[in-house]
Amino acid sequence: MDERQALASFAALSQETRLQVIRMLVVAGPDGMAAGAIAERLEVSPSNVSFHLKELDRAGLISQQRESRSIIYSANFEALGGLVRFLMEDCCAGHPEICAPAVAVAACCAPEMKEELQ
Repeated sequence: MDERQALASFAALSQETRLQVIRMLVVAGPDGMAAGAIAERLEVSPSNVSFHLKELDRAGLISQQRESRSIIYSANFEALGGLVRFLMEDCCAGHPEICAPAVAVAACCAPEMKEELQ
């Protein structure tokens, strides 16, 4: 992840509703959630959640897939892991063992990231 993408990601996450959406989609895993279910759980209007989903999508932090009449949104685990790696890449003045727990947590949901770390 480059600095420009990291800035776009942080800008998208710097709003309370969008941060809640990302956390909810991380918990939902690869199956994701329909926009209506997200709005209902957050107790916001569908148009409000749609606006926030669009911002998260523009930042590359979520993906969407049409299923019948619904659009299912999922966290982009590769992008989220990339953001964590971006933060940690120059970690701890040459003592990567200090950052190892955080990197391991970031890789927990994406098998391809685990391979990169080994």
